[in-house]
Amino acid sequence: MTRADDRPIKVPPPAPPPPGEPAPEQRPLLGGRALVRAEMPDGSIAWLVGGYSEARQVVTDSRFSRAGAVAANRAVQGFEMFAAASLNGMDPPEHTRIRKLVASAFTAHRTAALRPQVTLIVDGLIEKMLSRPHPTDLVSAFALPLPVRVICEMLGVPESDMEQFHAWSDTVLGDWEHNGDVIMTALAEMYEYFGRLVEMKRAQPADDLMTALIAARDSSDRLSEQELTTLGCTLLVGGYETTANQISLSLVALLCHPAELARLVADPGLIPGAVEELLRYVSLGGGLAPARMATENLELGGVTIRAGEVAVPLYTTANRDPGEFIDPDRLDVGRNVVAHLAFGAGAHHCVGAQLARMELQEAFRGLLTRLPGLRLATPVEELRYKPGMAVYSLSELPVSWDELG
Repeated sequence: MTRADDRPIKVPPPAPPPPGEPAPEQRPLLGGRALVRAEMPDGSIAWLVGGYSEARQVVTDSRFSRAGAVAANRAVQGFEMFAAASLNGMDPPEHTRIRKLVASAFTAHRTAALRPQVTLIVDGLIEKMLSRPHPTDLVSAFALPLPVRVICEMLGVPESDMEQFHAWSDTVLGDWEHNGDVIMTALAEMYEYFGRLVEMKRAQPADDLMTALIAARDSSDRLSEQELTTLGCTLLVGGYETTANQISLSLVALLCHPAELARLVADPGLIPGAVEELLRYVSLGGGLAPARMATENLELGGVTIRAGEVAVPLYTTANRDPGEFIDPDRLDVGRNVVAHLAFGAGAHHCVGAQLARMELQEAFRGLLTRLPGLRLATPVEELRYKPGMAVYSLSELPVSWDELG
């Protein structure tokens, strides 16, 4: 095994790419290598892992610990402050124990049963868009309320509370430079809210996921009270932020590639495969680094990673690895994507992946079949992201379409 140059490259704070052309921002740092040793924006040293097979090994090899990377004795920033206390920051067997309690709600069978309900939500949102003058901001009118309503109904969270949750979520999903005290305050307020929600659900049980988790806590003591509230926050934030931004940024990518958009409009049967390609192609951000710590000396991509060193898999860059994907920088809605890493892999593969796929499929079915001539109402170069976000979030997405009849 070999050891790379001990002098780490310096990684600048992540900067959003131009909308519509989300190139992997870390690829130039790798210089054609699968992994490099780097100084992160917070001053810590880690291995950036951009090769597909190497990134996949980091998240599937049990010798890489997720809990170790966000342990209490380590300085963490941004989203990792939230992850440290959540399901996202655990290793088996604790991770396995808690994940099993929620996995049944997100199976392919349960997701298929939810599809008609999601279709109704999509159609209802589009009806509202059709009834109003346009241009319309697709973020506030469609991309955000769709996943919000779905996860609220699943968890049993009042939709009227989502504006406050969205504010908390924007804070928690801050980038490397986000103030730690501000994040911790938002987390404390979120946990306090879920504490009150748990009390309400105990008094008035309902047919929802939160009530089922409370039952698991109270009847068989499979969750601690803290685990219960933290899991509720994790599912709520994870259940809508990434999906909402994936809808917006994927649509921009399609609108910037009119030939690919035309293929989908002409053949909606391509939508399921196109969703997988858009998940591979579109970058949601470099700030949600699912770092892992090596628990022993091991080899990764021909390089020795020592016990205690941290590896950061770069999913976006791995999803553009030419060794895994032919012509990876080309958007091809007919591409047969077998195994992208947009949802991660291994034990921490996104528990809501099936739900997110279905929501994206129904979102594009509705948008592309019911809004003819859908187009940007402002030049793409004028679109702006919210500042200071780990997940790339458009401030607004003005769109227009052709009137029928």
